[in-house]
Amino acid sequence: MEKSLNIEGEEEEEEKEKLGTFEDPSQSLPDKSNLKGDWLNFFLLILLYTIQGLPLGLAIALPIIFQSKKMVTYKEQAFFSLVAWPYSVKILWAPIIDSLYIQWIGRRKSWLISVQYLMGAFLYYTATNIDEWLPESEIPNFKKLVFTFGVISFLAATQDIVVDGWALTMLKKNNVGHASTCNGTGVALGVLIGTICPVLLTSADFCNKYLRTTDSREGIITIKGFLYFWSITIILITTLIGIFKREKDNRLEEGHVKINVLQSYQLLWKIFKLPNVRVLAIALLTMKIGFSATDSVSNLKLIDAGISKDDIMIITISMYIVKMIVPLIVSKYTSSTKPMSAYMKLMPIRLLWSIPYVVLIYYTPILIKSNGVLNVPTYYYLILVFICIVHEILAFTMYLFTLGFFSRICDKRFGGTYMTMLSTIASFGWVLSNTLALRMIDVLSFSKCSNNDSNNCSTIQLKNVRNKIGIKIIRG
Repeated sequence: MEKSLNIEGEEEEEEKEKLGTFEDPSQSLPDKSNLKGDWLNFFLLILLYTIQGLPLGLAIALPIIFQSKKMVTYKEQAFFSLVAWPYSVKILWAPIIDSLYIQWIGRRKSWLISVQYLMGAFLYYTATNIDEWLPESEIPNFKKLVFTFGVISFLAATQDIVVDGWALTMLKKNNVGHASTCNGTGVALGVLIGTICPVLLTSADFCNKYLRTTDSREGIITIKGFLYFWSITIILITTLIGIFKREKDNRLEEGHVKINVLQSYQLLWKIFKLPNVRVLAIALLTMKIGFSATDSVSNLKLIDAGISKDDIMIITISMYIVKMIVPLIVSKYTSSTKPMSAYMKLMPIRLLWSIPYVVLIYYTPILIKSNGVLNVPTYYYLILVFICIVHEILAFTMYLFTLGFFSRICDKRFGGTYMTMLSTIASFGWVLSNTLALRMIDVLSFSKCSNNDSNNCSTIQLKNVRNKIGIKIIRG
């Protein structure tokens, strides 16, 4: 499979006839990278990617907040996981973003301004209602939360399409390679902000333990205040970009070809019909199934067992250090001629490493409690962190191998469409696997009320009582 998936022969002639002639880009190597004169663009891209990462961080943080309330089922968690789906299906509207725009504003800028204003407005609307939708001691209003955060995720996914395209023209030709640095740094920073603030800085326990000298019943910030701040900040940033940032005329770009929306979708369909692409799509949709339980359920089960959400978040955040180091170590392998072969070699290792992870989670309630009292020993944290580090190294290395494979097989003439399509399919496979894993937890779990061993909550009446008064459930 690791050969170029170019459109050749009759396919290529038919493509040219329908969509016009696409010239091959120049094969000459660009000058050595030098950010002199590009630093402002570099930091602007990091800022834009940070804005994109915020909804991703919130999508990670909110399930942890839900689980800490002890009144949320895994079925409801699976329902909320739908907010991540726009990132997986953005290919459906990507051709529209590329084809329709207001020329005098700019091909990318016209979309960026609209999308970020809407994102700021929806964050403001969410902040106004978040206390009602996410009450302190009642079941959250999942329908409204999924709708609003789903819209915000849709806008962030659209912004991703826009910024990815703008990065290629905003930076000088010899600095385009830094676009991936901006992407990785900005999104990671946005995710960190979107997770740390809603989970840790709103936690009275965490703030009292690490950030205060005098205890208080509340955290340093509230989720409502956090959403208000970023809604206003995004609107201000967008306004400044609209006034001061000029976009290069896309008609002056090298090899520029203007195609309409229909032609963009035709091109996408032509690529997808390639036999090797269809085989690859099946692989991308299914290759995450074996890891879905450890990826999506492990933290929630640890919280169920008694590990605090603050400790979980600290461990999760520390894993970002691993993500910064791993690319430096494996870069020579990800740029090799056979990155997918390396991926396949790591797959059984990662599957086997899931076993100690599962075993640790299974025995966590026994290891962290002494005579029924929660007392997490230091050795438990050491084991958990070690397992998480190895798991993160394997997972992120495989992710980098996948990106390296995509870059290698893509037809350079249609690289943007190829990359968006393949990354979307891969993302959809990840989201689908995680949603199914979360949905199956309740189906495969047995429950009993902790204050009555003979009551297994098997009747509708008992389940209603449990949901109403919040009786703690022990899941096997």
